This record gives sequence, structure tokens and C-alpha cells, in this order.
Amino acid sequence: MSLAVVRRNVLRSFAALASAVPLFRPGNSLPGSAAPLLGAPAASTTATSAPDTAGRRALRCSLKASVSEGIVAEVFTACAGATVLTAWALALKLGPFLVGVMTALPFFAQFIQFPAAWLTSTFGYRRVALVAVFLSRQVMLPLCVLPWLPLTLEGQQRLLVAVAAVSAVLGVIGNNAWVAWMGELVPESIRGRFFGRRTALCTLGGTLTSLVAGVVMDKLRPPEGVGVGLPLLAALACVAGLVTTVLMARQHDPAPSREKTKLDFHVALLPLRDDRARRVLLYQVAWNAAVGLSAPFFSFHMLKNLKMSFLTMALYLAAVAGMRMLTAPLWGKLIDRLGAQPVLLACSLGIGFIPAIWLFPTATFLWPLLLDVVMAGALWGGHGLAIFALPLSVAPRKGRPFYLAAFSTAGGLAYAAASTLGGGLASLLPTEFTLGGHLWVNLHVLFVLSAVTRVAAAFLAMRIVEPDAKPVRSLGALVSLVGSWLQARAAREPAQAPVLADSPSASTRP
Repeated sequence: MSLAVVRRNVLRSFAALASAVPLFRPGNSLPGSAAPLLGAPAASTTATSAPDTAGRRALRCSLKASVSEGIVAEVFTACAGATVLTAWALALKLGPFLVGVMTALPFFAQFIQFPAAWLTSTFGYRRVALVAVFLSRQVMLPLCVLPWLPLTLEGQQRLLVAVAAVSAVLGVIGNNAWVAWMGELVPESIRGRFFGRRTALCTLGGTLTSLVAGVVMDKLRPPEGVGVGLPLLAALACVAGLVTTVLMARQHDPAPSREKTKLDFHVALLPLRDDRARRVLLYQVAWNAAVGLSAPFFSFHMLKNLKMSFLTMALYLAAVAGMRMLTAPLWGKLIDRLGAQPVLLACSLGIGFIPAIWLFPTATFLWPLLLDVVMAGALWGGHGLAIFALPLSVAPRKGRPFYLAAFSTAGGLAYAAASTLGGGLASLLPTEFTLGGHLWVNLHVLFVLSAVTRVAAAFLAMRIVEPDAKPVRSLGALVSLVGSWLQARAAREPAQAPVLADSPSASTRP
């Protein structure tokens, strides 16, 4: 297979990965380096029309600025993302309950998807995106001087949670507007290639800046208290947020005049009247709740119980991201051949066992995390592609934005509620206890519960009906279907590899 063919397929996979909502790792940069189209308004036909010469020139400048903005946005994420917020939580002595609440805030904020869509349509995509994204990244300013404010420890804790809450709400509004804006700006004919290259560069930039942020926190974070490292990272996040706003302002709006949308919450009930949509909705609620029980506490567990340095954590997350990207082309081809439902079922079942891996690592024995890197990277990549493609195929063209917003809202709220419940349960349990002659921590209970509920939720994927797909209703059928596909692919790949590589991929769909 030629280098060009490999590059094209990998970039297509990057584009689809950028369009999925990775709920298992909260704190992704939004909208700097991701494009979660699931909750966004539908793009108008303007994005598919061929621009004139002046339009092409403006488009090229806008796309270059968008790539630069995405890379700089990764600096913001590295300085103010989930890992850094967890470090703030530990420095301010937040318990598991408040950690769960704080990390669940971006998902609680999904409740405003419908008002955000109305706000975006009323005041314009570009204007709302610029204002909301700027404010969501400058809200970190109080953290730059938090250690020197005349506040008690409880006051500092409340300020941290308030900053996270405001940032989450503004992030949802800004992301909704940004995705709609990009749907107008980027022509459909180049959307896959553009977001593929953009995501690849953003991923590289994010990995490098995360490593640098890890070194800063390791060097400047004191054993007790906040120190100067975390305020310094907050200041860098604000500067990066200002730069991203300037770069976003250099991008034009190809359709500044558009019809305003009425705010009608009755449309949220549309998916409940559709049997196929209800099945997807039920799976997403159950799945996100099962994931939310444990997801916010992995970083907390790595820092507090496994005594991992921030640099080691950054290396671990980079390895997971790398594995996810390497396996994405295979998942994309599998979805093309079999449909999203079988891939979703297979990946959900495999992901169900991942929390159990975290029962074995200790502060002096981290090697089991290598298995987590392989499984989490590979399976979450397939899950992200499938959960992106499936709602789009189930939702009808008419009313699709409201279907997708309903999916995103329901899933986000389920995740947030489960995260809060998990944090409360961890607070009620003893920090350490002995069982069966082994020493356990309270978070191990959450990992076990999450593993069991993930496997149970995975079976709901069997009930999903996907048009024009090969539905799987049992585990035996799943194994047989995947085995047959692998055999057929191995038999014809030498002769047909170039043809298959050029075939349309599900991951190129916006």
C-alpha cells in the first residue's frame, strides 16, 4: 500500500475522531482541537458550494488561522485541562465528592445545548463563538492570583468549583457556535482532509505541551498547598486563550445572514417518539452513566494513590492517544463493511473490562497500565467512530439537529449524575481497607462498579437498529461476523488494497 493511501486513510480517521465526543476523558479542549458535531446545529448548504476566487483566498487564510488556533488551544488545555484541575483539587484538599462534581460540570452543562443552539442561530455563529470562547478561557484569571487572595481554604475551594462551572457553561455555548461556524466555513469536499490534518497537528501539539506542563507541575508544585506552578499555568492558559481569540477573529463568516430559529423545547421530545432513536438514547444514557461512575477519578487515583508524576501521566495519555489513532483506520473500514452497531457492541464489551485493570497497579508496580494503554487506545478509538456514525444514521434528516442535541444532552446529564454519585460513594467509603488479605482504596470500589455496569450497558447495543447495517443480536453472531470479515479481508487485500483505500469511508461524513 502506497504512502499516499496510508496517509489518506489515517487522516480520514483523524477527522472522524475529531468529530466524536470522548466521554471517557473529560477536559478536552473545546472548541480548540475538537469538533463534536453530535450536538451541533446542521450545517447549511453554503459549506458545500464552490467559492469564487476571492472566496478561495479568504477560505485559505481562514483555514490556516483555524489550524494555528487549534494548536494554540492545546496550550490552553495543557494548562487548564482535567489533569491540571485535578492538581488544583488536590492542592486545595478537595475530597472525592467535589472532584467528581467538578469534573462532571462539562457534562452537566450539556443541558444547555438547546438554548445554545438558539443563541447561536439568533446572534450568529461567528459572533457567539468569539465571545463565548474568549470568556470561557479568560475565566481562569482568578486562579492566577488565588493563593494571594484573602480567602479561607473553603473559599478557595468554592472559587475553584465556580471557575470550572462558568468555564463549562461558556464552553458548551462556544463549542456549539464554533461547530456550526466550521460547518459553514469548511467546504464538504475538503472537510475530511482539513480536519484530519488539523487534528493530527493539534494532537502533536497537545502531546508536547502536556509534557511541558507535566514537567512544570513536577518541578514547581510543593508537597502541600498551591505553590507558584499552578497559578503560572493558569496565567499561561489565559494568554493562550487570548491568542486563540485573535486567531479565530481572522477567520471569516461565509454566511453572516441566516434565518433566526425559535426556541422550542418541544422538539426535545422528538427522539422519544421514534423507536430507533429511543434505543440509541437508552444505550447512551446507560453507557455514559456507567462510564461516569469511574472516569473522573482515574487522574485522581494516579496522582494520590499511584503517586505518579505529572510527566508520567502525560506520557501515559500520549500513549493512549497514539494507540487510538493507529487503530482508527481498521475501525473505519470495519464500520464501512459491517455498520456501526456491531463495532459499538464489540468495543463496549471490551471497554467494560478496562476499569478492572486499575485494581492491580500500585505505586511501585505500574506495569499493568501498559495493558490499559493498548485496550483503552484501541477500543475507545473504535467506540468513538461508531458512536459518531450511529446517531447520524438513525436520526432523520428533518429534525436531525434536535435529535443529536437530545442524544448529547441525555448522555451528558447521565454522565454528570453518575460522576456525582460516584464521588459521594467514594466519600462514604474508608480511604483504605483490607479485603482478602489485600489492601484496597475506596476508588477500587468505583472501578469494579463501573466495570460491571459498562458490560451490562453494552448489551443494550444489541437492541439498536441501524439502517443498511448487519445487525448483531448475540455474542456468537458478533464473533462470527467479525471473524468472517477478517478472513475475507485477508484473502482479498493483496489484490484490492488500492481499491478499498479509495472507497468512501464513514469517517469522512461530517
